[in-house]
Amino acid sequence: MKVNYIEPGGKSFKMTILALFLGSFVTFADLYSTQPVIPVFAKQFGVSPAMASLSLSFATGALAICLLLVSFFSENIDRKKIMATALSLSAILSICVSFIHDDLYILITIRAIQGAVLAGFPAIAMAYINEEFHPKSLGYVMGIYVSGSSIGGLAGRLIVGVLTDHFSWNIAIGSLGALSLLISLFFWRMLPASKHASHNKVSLSRIKASLINNLRNGRLVLLFSMAFLLMGSFVTVYNFVGIPLMGPPYNLSQTLIGFIFIIYLVGTFSSTWMGRLADQYGRKGVLLSGIAIMLLGALLTLVSPLLLKIIGLALFTFGFFGAHSIASSWIGRLAEKNEKAQASSLYLLFYYAGSSVVGASGGLFLMKFGWVGVISAVSILIVLAAFCVIKVEKVKNIT
Repeated sequence: MKVNYIEPGGKSFKMTILALFLGSFVTFADLYSTQPVIPVFAKQFGVSPAMASLSLSFATGALAICLLLVSFFSENIDRKKIMATALSLSAILSICVSFIHDDLYILITIRAIQGAVLAGFPAIAMAYINEEFHPKSLGYVMGIYVSGSSIGGLAGRLIVGVLTDHFSWNIAIGSLGALSLLISLFFWRMLPASKHASHNKVSLSRIKASLINNLRNGRLVLLFSMAFLLMGSFVTVYNFVGIPLMGPPYNLSQTLIGFIFIIYLVGTFSSTWMGRLADQYGRKGVLLSGIAIMLLGALLTLVSPLLLKIIGLALFTFGFFGAHSIASSWIGRLAEKNEKAQASSLYLLFYYAGSSVVGASGGLFLMKFGWVGVISAVSILIVLAAFCVIKVEKVKNIT
């Protein structure tokens, strides 16, 4: 029986890719909207940078926890509706955040709800891509999808950083929420309904069986672990890099700190380019190259000249997004046919758990050991991630 995949060359292919790109854009713009103003929160609310970073960690943590639930129950609901609803509600919650002025705990609570809501997009989107597009184009399509996350992350941080410097963080996040709501409406109109999703009756026994099968797959577990380590490293660096740069000898303004996130554009290129390379030359070697570039970039941020620090951040970002796009498509190939959504959800659960757990704890290293301590911890995590990838093809199942 011939499967009617979405294939390159047609109008449907372009429209679907654009819709997924926009959805990824909104997800990452909203999710990481508070990251550039962590130093501002610390000052305004009179808390430590580690405490202020909970505005991000609680959002990513709630997202991680809810990913599995969403993926299981999505199988009997149209996936397009889940994704579109998640994007629209997230945009509205960003607008709600903008009305908070003096209570960090309420802000963190709303951010946690926003993270839970956003769980309706990433895992479903990855499963949608693996089910609806031809397998030969998965690396390229996943690369485009991941590039949306890099541009969304860039735009969200840049908009919030610049508007905060000129007005306030409240106006900045409220404006981003309004933009996200507009883009969400375009997503509703552009994305085709899913045609190849598996519709299975939801039961605790089936959920348990699916979880056990995925967690017994040693190759998947190694990629899950890699996602935890790399995402934790990535978020840690970007959570706290603004703090030393706003102090002497650099004394950069909030606007200039926001512009540093233009570096995310290299991730837009690397996610697509390295995804194509992985399709042509194999995933393992290209993935390890991305991780090596990421480590080199992290180490380069230790030097004093500002230009070299920025180049280091660019290399770090280039390697991360390239590695993430390859691993994302690899998950879909390694998972069983009826368990792709759950496998994608587990990957993202580990991914965002790394963002939440490691991203928050990085502030403790900054307080005790400075930037050297942050990069030392991050470098160890990156090396462990490389070890996971090296072992992927050497294991099969965990008994």
